[in-house]
Amino acid sequence: MTEKSRSGVWSELFKARLTSLVLLTTLVGLYMGSQGSVNYTLMFHALLGTALVACGAAALNQLIEREHDGRMRRTENRPLPSGRVQPDTVLILGGLLSVAGLVYLTFAVNPITGFLGAMTLASYLFVYTPLKRITTLNTAIGAIPGALPPLMGWTAARGEITLGGWSLFAVLFFWQLPHFLAIAWMYREDYARGGFRMLPVVDPDGSRTGRQAVSHTLGLLPVSLSPVVLKLAGTTYFVGALSLDILFLWFAIQFARTLTIPRARQLFLFSVLYLPLLLGLLVFDKIKP
Repeated sequence: MTEKSRSGVWSELFKARLTSLVLLTTLVGLYMGSQGSVNYTLMFHALLGTALVACGAAALNQLIEREHDGRMRRTENRPLPSGRVQPDTVLILGGLLSVAGLVYLTFAVNPITGFLGAMTLASYLFVYTPLKRITTLNTAIGAIPGALPPLMGWTAARGEITLGGWSLFAVLFFWQLPHFLAIAWMYREDYARGGFRMLPVVDPDGSRTGRQAVSHTLGLLPVSLSPVVLKLAGTTYFVGALSLDILFLWFAIQFARTLTIPRARQLFLFSVLYLPLLLGLLVFDKIKP
């Protein structure tokens, strides 16, 4: 195996793009929670510990789902189904990274952040992952561990859980739902082959999928404006967030009306654009305490 292919294997195993998103949202949470100048030493510890947990969780998730991933075209070439990495290696590595990350967060950051990291890991691996094969509610339940990283960043800075941190959690929670529904609609046949009970798999005409994409995007609108109410961000953020929300809702409605793959892809792509733009506006227009 060449150096390039080896690095690609580890990138896939640790879900580099997803882990990068986790770190971005953690960083934003830490920045927004900082009262005064950012403690860069604390930031380093928080990001390192979170990265260890995220990488460990990604590896262990793929270990649990390796047989199901092998049935799906979009995941059949992942390191475990393709045989490029052995299960025992992933079990040991994923376990060590997860434990090391939780211990690091607890002692180098604070116990609350360590506890939230443990909740993220446990709910992702032992609740969301098995529920993907049992109930369509898995997407909403899986959005909980996906929304905890910005709250972890907040508690890293504040040492406590407050409304500001919950507002960031809520933004990530609601954002994930139309984002993942668009993905699940595009790959619904693949998910069916893998044995995953995503909503589009059991909703052949797409009516429930479309309604939920719109309703969750509507839910995101007031939630995304809550930082203004909590005096975390100002007018520039309000105008920008509202504009992004209206566009997001428009894409969700267009998807729900037509239920075509191109419309699902447009909704997905806008969701990918929406989150960094919204977080960027939040950081840019933060109200200093």
